[in-house]
Amino acid sequence: MDYKKFLTLPLVTTLLFVNSGVASADSHHEMDELNIQTEAIELRTSLDHLLTEHAFLAIEVMKNGADGSEDFESSVNALNANTEELSSAIAGVYGEDAGNSFNEMWTNHIGFFVDYVVAVTEEDEAGQEEALEALGKYREDFSQFLETATEERLEAEALAEGLQMHVDQLVGAFDAYVMGDYETSYNYEREAIHHMLMVSKGLSTAITEQFPEEFNHTQAVTPASDLRSELNYLFTEHAGFAVIAMQNGIDGAEDFEASAMALDQNTEDLTAAVEDVYGPEGAEQFNTLWSDHIGYFVDYVNATAEEDEAGKEEALENLADYQDEFSTFMDTATEGNFAKDDLAEGLGMHVDQLINAFEAYNSGDYATAYDLTREAYHHMLGPAEGLTNAIVMQYPEMFESNMPDEMPNTAVNNDNNYSLIILIMAGIVAAGAIVITQKRRNQKVK
Repeated sequence: MDYKKFLTLPLVTTLLFVNSGVASADSHHEMDELNIQTEAIELRTSLDHLLTEHAFLAIEVMKNGADGSEDFESSVNALNANTEELSSAIAGVYGEDAGNSFNEMWTNHIGFFVDYVVAVTEEDEAGQEEALEALGKYREDFSQFLETATEERLEAEALAEGLQMHVDQLVGAFDAYVMGDYETSYNYEREAIHHMLMVSKGLSTAITEQFPEEFNHTQAVTPASDLRSELNYLFTEHAGFAVIAMQNGIDGAEDFEASAMALDQNTEDLTAAVEDVYGPEGAEQFNTLWSDHIGYFVDYVNATAEEDEAGKEEALENLADYQDEFSTFMDTATEGNFAKDDLAEGLGMHVDQLINAFEAYNSGDYATAYDLTREAYHHMLGPAEGLTNAIVMQYPEMFESNMPDEMPNTAVNNDNNYSLIILIMAGIVAAGAIVITQKRRNQKVK
């Protein structure tokens, strides 16, 4: 599997390409359901990526603005780059004029959030109210724009409700951060990121229904694509928060523990699923493997803080050994459907991106740090695709037409096959993520 394609494939191409390698309109419907690489699903994946990244970067920009951080400008530039890519996506479907209109409205709404940040830092309550009123007007205008563009496949009233939730989540995350309630702030941030999956699901459905021939008459929403979308969220969010936790660790930031908790929450349900299937002993074995892997990243941050070059090298060697060990495990667990060599290569790239982003941040090269953070975020779409494909190949019966629209709740579902899928999901997250777990929260990162 070539993970590099996820770093170079332009979104406009993703929106409009004709892929001769996937099922055609005349192919069997069952094959379409099991294909996670159709034109429509690639569109949904691209929108998953850019919309969730928008929420992630927007909140980081707001926090940096409140703190007067040295990396504020670089975080703004990263958010602007995200906006340009989203605007290009809209232009690729609806034309240049629509793309320009989208860009203007989207940029303005970001500006209103910045206005809110400035007003809060200046204790200007009237300015805060003015910014919120401007966001309310944006909500109405943007909802109407999308309703018109999609020929009423998306309804303005429902869109406005979703946009208000987006505003509330971002403002809530920022307000809690400013008040020092970091745990609540990160809870809001996670909600904001996850909420954008609903936006990408609705928008990709509307677009593919509006232009069926451009997407080879494939569907954006299938049981298999729902799994891929959820994995897109888990992996990309994990990469983003991993970078933030490492930065907070080296800075000794007040929100370090809360950022670690957010990463822990990202994997909490997965770990519980392991225990539900294999009992306390299986969960303990999983946690041992997980903790060893986490420890190597913590060792790297600590060694950096102590200017211990030998310690940094040892941490990297341990990570390399872990990549090989865990890739072998995954190859076996997926019955060869997620090949060891492909996974090891992807894990190596992931480690390099996170370590290099951390090093750039620590050296004050914030532009490079954010470029690499965006690459790391984007790169995690590759493991999400690879794992989804492996699961679908292993258990095709779970993704056929008799499947429900929503995947079952693993907390109450005792189906062993699905629980094994959750175990595999947990394993690949462990391999590709950085989590500062609860038992290491009391360890001081100097």
